[in-house]
Amino acid sequence: MPTTLTAFADVTTSDSALRRFLHGLPGVDAVGLEARAASLGTRSIKTTAKAYAIDLAISMIDLTTLEGADTPGKVRALSAKAVHPDPTDRTTPMTAAVCVYPDMVATAKAALNGADVKVASVATAFPAGRAALPVKLADTADAVAAGADEIDMVIDRGAFLAGRYLDTYELIKAVKEACVRPDGSAARLKVIFETGELSTYDNIRRASWIGMLAGADFIKTSTGKVGVNATPANTLLMLEAVRDFKEQTGIQIGVKPAGGIRTTKDAIKFLVLVNETAGEDWLSNHWFRFGASSLLNDLLMQRQKLSTGRYSGPDYVTVD
Repeated sequence: MPTTLTAFADVTTSDSALRRFLHGLPGVDAVGLEARAASLGTRSIKTTAKAYAIDLAISMIDLTTLEGADTPGKVRALSAKAVHPDPTDRTTPMTAAVCVYPDMVATAKAALNGADVKVASVATAFPAGRAALPVKLADTADAVAAGADEIDMVIDRGAFLAGRYLDTYELIKAVKEACVRPDGSAARLKVIFETGELSTYDNIRRASWIGMLAGADFIKTSTGKVGVNATPANTLLMLEAVRDFKEQTGIQIGVKPAGGIRTTKDAIKFLVLVNETAGEDWLSNHWFRFGASSLLNDLLMQRQKLSTGRYSGPDYVTVD
C-alpha cells in the first residue's frame, strides 16, 4: 500500500486529468447512503457508554462565535467556557477549540492563556468565499500570524460547480502554504465545502477528494450559515472518503460536521457514524470535531442528569 500521494501524482497535472479522476469515482447510491445513515442512527447507547460518549463529544467541540456583533468580551467569555464548560464540575473535559474571526484570534489566544484548547479561525472571505486570491491568502496569513492553531477555509463553490476543479485544488494548496509559519510549523487546515450548496452527493464525494489531494488536514461539511448544513448522510459520505483515502495513501484526514447539531442524541448518532464507518482511529478530537455551540449546553445538562439523576434546567448553563 502506498504511504504518500505518489500514486495520485498524475491526477492533478491538468484540469482534464483531475476531471477524469473525479468523474471516475464510483457514483453515490443516494438511497443506500441515506438508509445506512438512518440505520446507524437507531443504535441504542446505554448509561456507561453514554457517559463516555458525552465526554468525548464535549472534547470534540469547536466552540464557535462567528457573528458581526462579536466583541472581545464575548470571545473571552466563550474562551473561559471552553476551558471550564461546567465551572461546578472540574472533571468536565475542555472543548477542542474556540473558533472565531481572524480579528478575534489574538483575544482568544490571550484569554486561553496556554490552556489545552486550540484557537481556530475562519478565513478566505468566510462564509461566501467571494474574494480575490490575494485577499484570501492575506486573510489566512493574518490569522496565522495572530496565533491561530487551525484555519477553517471555504472553497469557491462557484468555481467548483462550474467544473473548475483544478482551480479549487490550487486554492486549497495555496491556503495550505499560507498556513506555514516562518519557523516551519503550520496551522492545521480545515476545508469547508458548504455541502448544502453542492447539490449532489457525487459533488460532495468529488469535493472531498479534491480537498484531501490538496493537503487538507480536515474536511468540513458547512459554514453553518446556509439552510442545509451537516446531516448524517453527508457526514457518512465524507467519513467513507477519508477511510478510503487512508487505505490508499496511508494518510489520515479528519472530518468536521458543522451546523444543525444541537442535541446529545444528535452528537451520539454522529459518533456512531464515525465508529462504524471510519473506525476507532477517528474517535478523538485530533481527527473528528463538531462545529457547534448550542450543542455544548445540551451535553452539559445530559451529563449532569447522568450524575445526579435529575435535569437541572436551562439556567444551569450559560447562554452563548
